[in-house]
This record gives sequence, C-alpha cells and structure tokens, in this order.
Amino acid sequence: MKKLLFAAALVAALITTVSCEKDYSIKCPVEHTPTMGWSSWNTFLLDINEDVIKGQADAMVATGLADAGYKFINIDDGYQLPRDEQGNFTYNAELFPGGMRALADYIHSLGLKAGIYSDAGDNTCGSENRYPYGLGTGLWQHEEADCKLFFDEWDYDFIKVDFCGGQHAELDEKEQYTRISNAIKACEKQGIVFNICRWRYPGTWVKDLSLSWRTTYDIRPWFSRIKYIIEENRYLQAYIGDGHYNDCDMLEIGACWQGDESTYLSEIEEQTHMAYWCITSSPLLIGCNMNNIRKSSLDLMLNKDLIAMDQDCLGIGAPVVQREGDVYVVAKDMEAVMGPKRAVVVMNLSDEDRKIDLSVEALGFTGDINVYDCFTHEDRPELTCNTSFEVALPAHGSAAYFITGKRIEKSVYQGEEAYLNAFTTLEGHETACYKETESADQGAYAAVLGGNEDNWLEWKNVFSCKGGKYLVTLRYASAQDAAMTLTVNGEDVETFEGLNTGSDEGDWQTVNAYITLKKGLNSVRLGNAVSAMPNIDCMQLRRGEGK
Repeated sequence: MKKLLFAAALVAALITTVSCEKDYSIKCPVEHTPTMGWSSWNTFLLDINEDVIKGQADAMVATGLADAGYKFINIDDGYQLPRDEQGNFTYNAELFPGGMRALADYIHSLGLKAGIYSDAGDNTCGSENRYPYGLGTGLWQHEEADCKLFFDEWDYDFIKVDFCGGQHAELDEKEQYTRISNAIKACEKQGIVFNICRWRYPGTWVKDLSLSWRTTYDIRPWFSRIKYIIEENRYLQAYIGDGHYNDCDMLEIGACWQGDESTYLSEIEEQTHMAYWCITSSPLLIGCNMNNIRKSSLDLMLNKDLIAMDQDCLGIGAPVVQREGDVYVVAKDMEAVMGPKRAVVVMNLSDEDRKIDLSVEALGFTGDINVYDCFTHEDRPELTCNTSFEVALPAHGSAAYFITGKRIEKSVYQGEEAYLNAFTTLEGHETACYKETESADQGAYAAVLGGNEDNWLEWKNVFSCKGGKYLVTLRYASAQDAAMTLTVNGEDVETFEGLNTGSDEGDWQTVNAYITLKKGLNSVRLGNAVSAMPNIDCMQLRRGEGK
C-alpha cells in the first residue's frame, strides 16, 4: 500500500504545524459509559438455569471483576416458554423455579445489575423457528406488555433485542425497534440499558433509540473472526458519542468454542481483542465461564488501564490515524477533547511479524512525548522522541499506550473517518459507504454520496486552537460529472461543479476553498441534495491568510 503519499506531500509543501498552547477542550463526562458485565450466550448457549446464572453472579464478585466495573449479569436466550392462551409471556419454571423476579433480586443483592433478552419479531434466535420454547415469544405485538413485565414487575436493568424473528416476520428494523424503544421509555423504571442486536450497523437512526448496537455478525473464539470484527468497525468510529456506542459483541477472552479448548485465543490474540474493544469504547460483556477463567485471561479483563481506556468519560471512538497494510494505528482523546492525553492502540492483523514507525504528528503531538504501556503498566522512556518511534509486533499482536504531550491541530481528515448521514451496512441498501483502494491516501474513501438532502458527509470534530482563516483542500474522484457544496458550521461556503476525474477511485484530484473556523470544534459538511457527489478521499487544512 502506498504510505500516505498525498498527505505527506501536502504536509511538506503546505502545512505549518500549529500547536495548541491553551486548553480549549470540551470536558467530560458523558451520561453513560459503555456497559460492562457478563452474558450467558457464548458459553452456555441454551443450557441455562437459575443455578448457572446465580453461580456466574457469585463468580463475578469472587474474581474481583465486579470491583473492576463489570456489573451486569445478562440472561440471554433460552429462559422462555411459549405464551399462554391470553398471549402473556411465560418463562420455564423448571429451569428457574424461584422465578425471574427473585433471580433479579438475587443479582441486585450482590451489588450487580440484571439483564434479560428478547427478539424484535416473533421468534427468538435460539429457536431458529423450530424449537417450540422460543416460538412467538418475541416482542412483536407485545411490546408494551412485555416491557412492563421485564422492567416494572421483574425489575431488570438491561435488555438485548435480537432480530431473527424480525426477519422471519419481515419487519422494518427502524419501525419495530422504535416501537420497542418507546415501550421501554414508557415503563415506570428508568435508566434501562437497551442493546439493539441487528448484527450489522443498522443506520444512523439507531443512536436515537438505544445506548448500544451490534455492528457485526456473532463473534467466535478464533482470530479470523476477531479480525473481521475489527475490520468492520474501523470506519464506524464517527457513529460513537454522547453516551451511545458501537457494540463489537461479547468478549471471547478465556472462552472456547463448545468446549473445544484448542479454540482458545492465544494470550497475544486476547490482548489485541481486549485492546481494540477498549479503545473503541465498546461494551465489555464477558462471554466465558467466570468460575474457571485462565489467570492470564482474568488478569487481562482486570487490566485497569484498558478498562480506563474503555470507560473514559468522553465516550468517543478511535479512528485509524496511520496504516501500513494490515498494521493499523487507532487513537482517541482521553479525558478532554484536544487535551494532552491520548489512547493509542497498534494492531498487527497479519499472520506474520511486522514493524511500523509511528508518526508522532499522526498521533496528534509535536515534540517529545511520554509513552505509557498499558500492558506492562510502565513508562517507556526509550520511545520518547520528537518525530517517530518504531513498534515491533508479532503476528496478531498489539501494543496499547497512553501518550501525553503537546497537542497539534490535525491537518488531514480522512473520508473514511467522516460521519455519513445515510450510512448503513444492512444488505440491500445502495447508499453512502466506505470503500478501500490502494490509490486512496490511507487506503480507503467515502463513496455513494449525494442525490438527496439526507445523503451528506460531515467531519464533526474539526478542531482549531485559535480560530481563523484556513485553506481547505478536498481530494475527490468521479467517473462522471458531479458536484458538492462545502458547508462550515451550518453556513454554505462554496459549490464545486463539473467534478469529473474519469474514474471513481483511480485518478484523485483536488479543489480548494478558503474557510473561517471558530476556536474549538467545528463541523465541515459536503453535500448535494439534487445529484451525485464525487467520492471523497480526504480533506486537508492549511492555516493562514484566506481570501
């Protein structure tokens, strides 16, 4: 892959590094940090009962996981029975003889929170439309009654809502999850954590309905599936924020597939798994049997630095800031936007050992930095330098750091880190998306934009230390005539027309405009409500005198 050729040339020719000498940051905290706890599905599947759930609650306390912040004990699929003749929800009293309310009370008595499961449609996922226990037990047409039962009568604190029955009943995701969200909000009990499990990123509407949402198909305890989930989430970081989170699925740390111990992730692979989930602010839901966790796995899930990374009060995502092939560097601000501290994770997703020279500027700093290793819990003075430092990683390995130093304004904003208002990864939707090509500045770009007033691209986090005039350079490609309007902080600045490079991704060209940014955070939007926009590779900013 070409290594930042366009950005590097631009920086060398145009950019004067602007350091942020004062703190104009937006402070913490968000209302909700990512959910931490345990879920029954990955290890026990449908083989759950009252004793299993109580035993896991006891183990969460005994292992110290509860003290570390893991609080939710979530009952997944398998506790239900078919509805009675009046359509009332029922549970399996043979498996849960004490009752579902008593089980929630037991969990609460340990200082923990209780979670439960349902489906948005008619049948649950475990029933697969065959096994009778889950047929007709979903929320569809019973939204209000079931939610009052789960939360007001049984006193549960969390619900995961699948979509297997939603597909079976051919329901519209947005419409049905909206009904469920409204039913939850109508309950007397408040503060309920609602997790949407649609197995893909369903659309930007999801943030208005739930605190978290699954972005991929189910996780499994082998690295190819971990890699798939990381790759799917690389370009979803703009959709995290304000106490709402992408859910990368349950942790497979300390877990194996259906009792086969040969499927355990290696310690190195588990580190990469945990580090990425934490830096991207994903919910941390343990999937193993907490009564027999390997020491290395338990120590990793108790890692106070990684937990702090996940639970940081900004609650934001971590976009890719540097890439060389299958080696990715992702980073996010900690504690304050544009403050002196950032979390950084470097991942080698390839099957061979790799090295990468980390650019201090790409990480958002200038001059000397302090590097703290989140795996060893030690400072790394040998990595302190003012330009770059080398990181060597084994196959599937990672490094996780807290880096502090003098921050600089970001000069390059990638198309693949931008917020696309019409974006979804649900099948059958031909709309805004991210695509990869070696010709793009960092290997990816934003595509299928424009054509209506809702299909726009926006960088919501354009930061200026002092405010003022900037030259903005937009790198684009289009195989046909295209147009786009540049809007800054809600004000239209300039419309570019006749943008045609002869190719959608092979011959990138640029257009320029002068803009004014305010001190602090700014939004820069590209849109076309009438016709197609070009594909967008990246935006570069040069501080200086404008027209």
